[in-house]
Amino acid sequence: MAARPDILADIGGTNARFALAEGGRPGAVHRYAVKDFPGPVEAIGKFLEDVAAPARPRRAAVAFAGPVSDGRGRLTNSRWEISADALKTALRLDRAVVENDFAALAWALPGLAAEDLFRVGEGSREAEAPMAVLGPGTGLGVAAFLPGRGGAALATEGGHVTLPAADDREAAILHRLRGRYDHVSAERVLSGAGLEALYDAVSAVDGIPGPPRAAPEITARALAGDCAASRAALDAFCAMLGGFAGDVALTLGARGGVFVAGGIVPRFPEFLARSRFRERFEAKGRFRGWLAGIPTFVVTHPDPAFAGLLAALDAAG
Repeated sequence: MAARPDILADIGGTNARFALAEGGRPGAVHRYAVKDFPGPVEAIGKFLEDVAAPARPRRAAVAFAGPVSDGRGRLTNSRWEISADALKTALRLDRAVVENDFAALAWALPGLAAEDLFRVGEGSREAEAPMAVLGPGTGLGVAAFLPGRGGAALATEGGHVTLPAADDREAAILHRLRGRYDHVSAERVLSGAGLEALYDAVSAVDGIPGPPRAAPEITARALAGDCAASRAALDAFCAMLGGFAGDVALTLGARGGVFVAGGIVPRFPEFLARSRFRERFEAKGRFRGWLAGIPTFVVTHPDPAFAGLLAALDAAG
């Protein structure tokens, strides 16, 4: 009889990624558009049909881009809802685990190797100290790994805190954004849609208007250096992300390191390292020295959530 595999799913607001894991190792990753399915059960069913699993899956672990409570959640940027119990029943599983997507990333942090990370700045990881992970993508996720007794992942909604201004220019940028949103959270700026809004606001404040651009084009033009408005927007994005990451480190006591993941920043770690990200990370007045001792990294592992989901499954038993 073939060994029964585990289903791993990383579900964001735009894309859902699935793999089967056997022997603790994820297999090939399959990607589907969230908009093409009414819910996760149907998407997983299509995935299982496509891969022709050799045996009925035993367990499932799902990373879900939204608040999760008691195994139930709803995508922040989609209508999809999920329930661990419903998955278990519909797919005839022995166990189903649903985690906030950044909680899944937090579970992965202890197992990441040097080759999975791109270091930005100095500092040393403190053993047995909390580690924080954050990342812009469709939204802005924040979570922590808390060591001790096997460890635990702390899911948060830290991406929805109010984004502060560090200087008069940022105050002017946020003032323009407040005319667009009733609440300018960190996610309103530090996300894919946020980069587009930031591009518009920076262009207006700096007096360097550019044509309307989507986030991927803004990033590409900024990296190519052929659009002043795009470069200014990405520079501001990295600086604000650094300030936000410093706030996360202070709030969570993340002496074990701060890790940047998500769908955006891993595309340009070298640009981030040359930006004001690290300067702004440390620029916290009397706690500058405390933050200078904390290392920051970009997670370059291609599928960190899957490693975290396997750890979460093992922790669940």
